[in-house]
Amino acid sequence: MMASRSHRPPSLTTSLLLAAAALAACKGASAPAAAPPVGSAAAPPTAATPAAPAPTDDAYDTRTPVPMPPMMAAHHKQQMRDHLLAIQEITAALATDDFAAVEASAGRIAWSEEQAMMCQHMGAGTPGFGDLGEAFHHTADGIVTAARDRDRAGVLTALGATLQTCTGCHETYRQVVVADGGGMPGAGMPGAGGPGPMPGMHGGGAPGAMHGR
Repeated sequence: MMASRSHRPPSLTTSLLLAAAALAACKGASAPAAAPPVGSAAAPPTAATPAAPAPTDDAYDTRTPVPMPPMMAAHHKQQMRDHLLAIQEITAALATDDFAAVEASAGRIAWSEEQAMMCQHMGAGTPGFGDLGEAFHHTADGIVTAARDRDRAGVLTALGATLQTCTGCHETYRQVVVADGGGMPGAGMPGAGGPGPMPGMHGGGAPGAMHGR
């Protein structure tokens, strides 16, 4: 009868290797994922390049600019609307031969010292602008004279000359609003270094002659 082979215990070296392998497996299963290194976060998305601004009408308008501070520019446009209203009143009155009404409406846009001063004050930043403004008022004088004479054809002729001056001015000049007194000698605005407030403005509402846009 053969003697049974004795069971030899594992060596110390083998036991240590098995323990090390088991420990490594446990650590690999339970260790959390490593955090990304500082400074390696993804860069934020870049902002879209803004579109180029659309060109303004000034880029295509070749008329001579007439610089005006904001209050003066607003007053100017108000007077342009009143001039247009006067022309409408003249034509309506002429249709019924109401020469008294023609004379009254034409008188609002006729030449006067105050009108002349206003035109030159406004045109201080643009040579020729004030003179053309005065020419407009002188043509309106012709309407007044013809209406007093009850001369229908004369009123129409003078009215045509007045409208020609209007369209010629608007064809040549355009209004440009600037900072108070900026680029306009004698603007009459605070800090502008001008000769004082514009005649007839008194807070920006009184009648006066203004031309341009």
